[in-house]
Amino acid sequence: QVQLVESGGGLVQAGGSLRLSCAASGRSFSNYAMGWFRQAPGKEREFVASISWSRSSPYYADSVKGQFTISRNNTKNTVYLQMSSLIPEDTAVYYCAADRTTNNRLTGTIPYWGKGTLVIVSS
Repeated sequence: QVQLVESGGGLVQAGGSLRLSCAASGRSFSNYAMGWFRQAPGKEREFVASISWSRSSPYYADSVKGQFTISRNNTKNTVYLQMSSLIPEDTAVYYCAADRTTNNRLTGTIPYWGKGTLVIVSS
């Protein structure tokens, strides 16, 4: 059974940093892209960042470019999201996702999701 388990969320002051982790288990994630989405209160879920199995060319939403960094450790089947210079608008539940694709993007129907980790940025 495939599981994606996020961790690292919490309360942080504006301007601070957090690193989210997502540990994947239940199968081999070779040739799987992994990434992050977020859903703010009262808003739809939106794409944040993704990365291919080969870790080449991470892909970011325009809103987080230069602020967030995605990385992965294939030995540990773990993907990370380093978030810096956080602002209250980054407050959301952050979800990890995975899909079998050799490119660096998560689009369409994504089969695997975590349950999310809450990030609250206080002003």
